[in-house]
Amino acid sequence: MNRIKINLPESFGFSTILTIRVTDLNYGGHVGNDSFLSLIQEARQQFLKSHGYEELSIAGVGLIMADVTIEFKKELNYGDRVKISVAAADFDKLGFDLFYKLEVITGEETILAGKAKTGMLCYDYVQKKKVSVPQEVIQKLLM
Repeated sequence: MNRIKINLPESFGFSTILTIRVTDLNYGGHVGNDSFLSLIQEARQQFLKSHGYEELSIAGVGLIMADVTIEFKKELNYGDRVKISVAAADFDKLGFDLFYKLEVITGEETILAGKAKTGMLCYDYVQKKKVSVPQEVIQKLLM
């Protein structure tokens, strides 16, 4: 079986630290795939906010997630402190990719726990259609 491989950018200009809650755990006692998506959504919101945006308001347009890819590397457990780094790349006319690197913080080191990529499209929620990425967004998110 072929496995997904996510090639992360060399550098990330933003990161946040989240702590795994008991409500993030599944029946196996570790973070489930649904909670993993919630973790990257929270990191995405913080990333956008750090640039003065919100998911439904980035330079006059909204964002909608078109696709997501996850590469799991290590279980995340209750109480783990997770550093989530976010970077924007691969801009085209209608959207861009956001890359996420999740690392468990253990003392002085970090251990890679997962990688993810979301394909984000610019979207007009009133007209219910895709729209072009504002130039301002490209300039700000690549900083």
